[in-house]
Amino acid sequence: MKNISAKFIKGVIGTNEILYDGKFQIAFIGRSNVGKSSLINSLVMKKNLARSSSKPGKTIRLDFFLINNKFYFVDLPGYGYSKVSAKRYDDLRKMILWYFLYSEIKNRMAVLIIDAKIGVTPLDQEMINILKENKIDFVIVANKIDKLKMGQKEKQLKKIQAECNGLKIISYSSITKEGRKELMKEVFI
Repeated sequence: MKNISAKFIKGVIGTNEILYDGKFQIAFIGRSNVGKSSLINSLVMKKNLARSSSKPGKTIRLDFFLINNKFYFVDLPGYGYSKVSAKRYDDLRKMILWYFLYSEIKNRMAVLIIDAKIGVTPLDQEMINILKENKIDFVIVANKIDKLKMGQKEKQLKKIQAECNGLKIISYSSITKEGRKELMKEVFI
């Protein structure tokens, strides 16, 4: 797919008509600073569509991007960032859980992004369990694979695969575009 149209529509912090307009939603979720926004930008080949920053915690709402006038990419806040107030952290956690558990959106899937170098954290495992228990289709992406040396890469991917109980893992790099075609097959409907 060469020509991908992608535009920011709106950011929401609670219930909103965009959530229920019938368009399929692909939610990108992961730890803060795992590269969600950079991954979205690399998928659509636009540098500044989703806001990315070297500082964790930039996304503080549900950001909706209309893709090919057909479906949405939804950039969710990251979880696990400790340099925000306890109230702010709790609010972001509630927003994420609300989106997945209580919003009643049925027409969606999730892309769970983990850091290839760090591996599966307890918070990542919690999100895997939430997605599985609630029968939400999802794919796991091991991002920042370019940060691993060749010898580490295979070993770390096997470790991640084991930690994810054999679920399919797509290794990905927003910089080199490794894994882009494979992920495109999963998310472009």
